[in-house]
Amino acid sequence: MGRFMNNNYRGRLNEPPETSTQPWLLHEMLPGYDVTPLVEAKTAARRIGVPRLLVKDESLRLGLPSFKILGASWAIFRELNRRFGIELEDMKDLESMKSKTSRELKVTLITATDGNHGRAVARSAALFGFDSLVFVPGSTVKARIEAIESEGAGVIVINGDYDAAVRAAAAEAGLDGWLIQDTGWPGYETVPGWIIEGYFTMFKEIEDQLAGRGEGDPALIAVQIGVGSLAASAARYYRRSPGGGTTVLIGVEPDCAACAFESVEAGKIVTVPGPHDSVMAGLNCGTVSSVAWPSLKSGIDVFTTIEDDVSFEAMRILAEDDIVSGESGAAALAGLLSISGTESGREFLDGALSRTSGSVLVISTEGITDPEMYSSVVG
Repeated sequence: MGRFMNNNYRGRLNEPPETSTQPWLLHEMLPGYDVTPLVEAKTAARRIGVPRLLVKDESLRLGLPSFKILGASWAIFRELNRRFGIELEDMKDLESMKSKTSRELKVTLITATDGNHGRAVARSAALFGFDSLVFVPGSTVKARIEAIESEGAGVIVINGDYDAAVRAAAAEAGLDGWLIQDTGWPGYETVPGWIIEGYFTMFKEIEDQLAGRGEGDPALIAVQIGVGSLAASAARYYRRSPGGGTTVLIGVEPDCAACAFESVEAGKIVTVPGPHDSVMAGLNCGTVSSVAWPSLKSGIDVFTTIEDDVSFEAMRILAEDDIVSGESGAAALAGLLSISGTESGREFLDGALSRTSGSVLVISTEGITDPEMYSSVVG
């Protein structure tokens, strides 16, 4: 049974993002860039019991089945900028940049992943002319490993969980390796912060898509947590105005890996012991990122946890709306399903929607990353 908690620490962010941070200027230069769809999901709206529900569909982002390349590519660019003074102007001729980096910089980009982030780092590494090495937990399914290898990366399977894979990746990175990790800890916070910035592109797209329809910000957004980078990005984007914004943000995570939920409840970062064995592989994280934590604590209104069967139900509902969403991808909608099915959750949703106009929006963060699982759930 999932859990639901109002965030008593919710308040205006102490450090809103710099308004000059515009990662979309890089992303628009990358081969295959296009704005991902914002789809009205009528079946999902009926099931949640809301007038209108929109889905930001990240099942095909720059040729990959996930949004993660937005953060990985921006972090790598920022690293190049920091180390060598590379500017956005230099990125206009990506092939020349790739030739230069592959010829002059013998660097391997290293990361750990449950699947999508690692593949995004591998694809971005190839775009910039670097090699890549990806550490994965022992529970990672074969299809996700093969997808990472298809990008030209080396893959090392760790006998342990995601946190163990992160430790192994961090130990491997040295003079000839750059760690491009989407979770942070004391002493390693700059790169994860850039990854959070990279995800602003998605929210900028949403803002522009809604403006094109004559609409303002969503009334409510449900977003997946994991280590917290995407949810922190949502919090920073929608809390950047002086008043903190009116959009209600709901953070969703597996009940067995609810590191943000437990941390907010404790008032400090705590590690959730395993096993973290949800089918929502991208969200199987035991410790929230130290970089994301302040934004989660101050910027997310409600935290909820879900069981795997609710994610399966959300996958099937999205399929009825012609949206292909994997186990982690459907988790945001699953969070709304779980909340709407309880008396307190229903009261919260109705109250939130009565206070402000706008749509309910969920992020579908991935498409099919485990074909066998998707087929068994959706058919």
